[in-house]
Amino acid sequence: MRPLLTGMRGLPRGIWPRGIWAAFTAMVAVVTVSNVAVQVPINAWLTYGALSYPIAFLVTDLTNRAFGPDRARRVVYAGFAAAVVLSMVASTPRIAAASGAAFLLGQLTDVQLFHLLRKRVWWVPPLASSLTASALDTAAFFTLAFAGTGLPWPTWAVGDYGVKAGMALAMLVPFRVLLGRVHRLRPAASTSR
Repeated sequence: MRPLLTGMRGLPRGIWPRGIWAAFTAMVAVVTVSNVAVQVPINAWLTYGALSYPIAFLVTDLTNRAFGPDRARRVVYAGFAAAVVLSMVASTPRIAAASGAAFLLGQLTDVQLFHLLRKRVWWVPPLASSLTASALDTAAFFTLAFAGTGLPWPTWAVGDYGVKAGMALAMLVPFRVLLGRVHRLRPAASTSR
């Protein structure tokens, strides 16, 4: 079995090609910042985490497009592990655990749905996968993180999903812009994975 991370001294090259480290770093940063920001409400319907977390779906979709679902899942798993550890330090254990569970559910759903739709018009896979995965992620996260706390988490969840849906549309612009760069990173063998 090949190691999860490569490109470091002593590890084989080629398993994590150029661009994967950027995806991994972006994933960890987005999830960690979002786990801190979700604790800060903007109003009764929204927290700041709703503004940053949708970028994780952009990272996943670009990774999936460039390297295929197997490598996208590796970024999700590696990002999950690092982000949960960092989130335990930067937020509460309950939020870190809820984030980890919701993150895996949402991101793995996104990877699979994006892959199933990848041969459609360029905007269908990222939009459909992000909207579906965001709904699952939002429901799981807010229930696990805030149920029984007395906080207005159901309204936060509705507001959060509304922002995620809007961000899924807005993220189509950077997805399209970055698509050309991503295609240059893609190894020929990874497109069918």
